Amino acid sequence: MNCAFCENPEIKNRKITENSLAWAFLGNMPIVPGHTLIVPKRCVNKYENLTKEEKDAIENLRIKVMGALKKTFDAQGFNFAWNDEKIAGQSVPHFHLHVLPRKEGDTGIYKYEPRDFLYRSGDRGTTPEEELKKVSELIVNNI
Repeated sequence: MNCAFCENPEIKNRKITENSLAWAFLGNMPIVPGHTLIVPKRCVNKYENLTKEEKDAIENLRIKVMGALKKTFDAQGFNFAWNDEKIAGQSVPHFHLHVLPRKEGDTGIYKYEPRDFLYRSGDRGTTPEEELKKVSELIVNNI
């Protein structure tokens, strides 16, 4: 299968916690100290392919890990993210939730600007309401 999370024994050495369906470990390219990944034990590439029980297990670990990161790093806030598919930056085809403890003066992206965060270049003003309404209608028609 060639999954870095499932087959790399070094990752197991970075385990922080686990439950019956998911586990958490430190990422090897941390944006900030404590940058944690939470993954299902079953090798699943996308969030929507997780079972409800796996989603609940990941959420339970997220809360547990947040508490530990608050105590360990005096975290004042958190970033949570996952990338879905290679085109969106998913480098390992095994779902993983990034949990980044944040505090004043840390490194990485500090100010959240969606265009910067998602690498959307250029400046674009506010989209006119008429255009937004048309796009929302297109989406509604496909729900």
